[in-house]
Amino acid sequence: MQIPTNHTDLSKTLRDRRQKLAKLINFPAILWSGSPSSRNFPANTFPFRPSSHFLYFAGLSITDAAIRLEGGKLELFMDNPSPSDLLWHGGIPTRDRLAEIIGADAVFPIKELKDYAANVATIYVQNPTTKITQSQILNRDIFPSKKPQEIDLELTKAIISLRLSHDDMALTEIKQAAAVTVKAHKVGMAATKNARFEANIRAAMEAIIISHNMTCAYNSIVTVHGEVLHNGEYYYPLQTGDLLLADVGAETTLGWASDVTRTWPVSGKFSPTQRDIYDVVLAAHDNCIAQVKPGVEYLDIHLLAAQTIAEGLVNLGILKGQPEHLVEMDAHALFFPHGVGHLLGLDVHDMEDLGDLAGYEIGRERSSRFGLSFLRLNRPLASGMLVTIEPGFYQVPAILNNIETHQKYQNIINWEKLKYFSDVRGIRIEDDVLVTTKGAEVLTKELPSNTDAIENLL
Repeated sequence: MQIPTNHTDLSKTLRDRRQKLAKLINFPAILWSGSPSSRNFPANTFPFRPSSHFLYFAGLSITDAAIRLEGGKLELFMDNPSPSDLLWHGGIPTRDRLAEIIGADAVFPIKELKDYAANVATIYVQNPTTKITQSQILNRDIFPSKKPQEIDLELTKAIISLRLSHDDMALTEIKQAAAVTVKAHKVGMAATKNARFEANIRAAMEAIIISHNMTCAYNSIVTVHGEVLHNGEYYYPLQTGDLLLADVGAETTLGWASDVTRTWPVSGKFSPTQRDIYDVVLAAHDNCIAQVKPGVEYLDIHLLAAQTIAEGLVNLGILKGQPEHLVEMDAHALFFPHGVGHLLGLDVHDMEDLGDLAGYEIGRERSSRFGLSFLRLNRPLASGMLVTIEPGFYQVPAILNNIETHQKYQNIINWEKLKYFSDVRGIRIEDDVLVTTKGAEVLTKELPSNTDAIENLL
């Protein structure tokens, strides 16, 4: 475990967070960190990442721990490292030392947690072992985090209200993650000329992240098959004429994430058709960022992206009709099926374990429309919020080859014209955008997004 050098600032920030929580709830809460998950045998574990809700108030990646929050105070429950832990893993801080670093008001062995568990709220931890522990300690059912009940729901809403905007320490961490992510993407672009496979680019990019003592915030997407939205394969060869889509982001040691996507030509030059589609996506990207400011509805940002893409595809002869009407009938979603972005913070899709409780304003429900059903955020923007803006264009076979799609949109899509753009499988452009009091700050602006600048990096 890496201990931050500025742990005095860390403990102050954590104290401020729990005092803010105390103003929102009048009952105690216990948050669990979770336990490492084994891969094949007990000593071989997957990399551990604590629950983000625990991490928000505890600050450090502590395994098999819990914190009790009440009245602005924090009590840490965990065991000291065993002799075996020290043998295999070296100098692990004691619980007293960790309590000091995070500014805990008291510290106890984990076995004593049950003595402090009466009438407390919690949030479900997505770890089977921890979930069982939660139920046993609290002596009640723990409902999934997307459907909390009673005081668990009150706690969830309170934490959402805090995590929707970021304090100075969080922003410092996120900006560090963003800067490393920008470096990784530039290195990935530069490595393309001599690379043979997608895996070579992935390795070059993730090496930069690792060299800065960070981890990947999510499974990297580095692929010439950008039409597969969450492609996790890296074995395809790079060929002249391909576009490579790289969705790669860094996460700091304290757990704060960045999320960036760029798309570039393997050959070093966009073809005319690739440039045409790319410029449509870039126009949507730029138009959306220009509208980011407090009070603006994120749904309207998404609809602006949809409108811009529809207009661009009409101008290219791919879609037929009035852009406004095309968006109303979800024709744009044939090529842009996902939402324009999401919250970003401790999670790359921040607080998405809470479902639409976090992403959607109270009283709003997710639409069943094809063009809106994948929208992850439907709230008015506020200063301190961090969102991604990531419009795209994809030729997804499961959509375009669907018989119902052909029937419904047979007079809307110029299928013959679309064939001219067969060298565009997928394009996405994504940046991390902080909502400020005056508008927007693009945290990843140092990474070029226009075609000429990208070609200069290849």
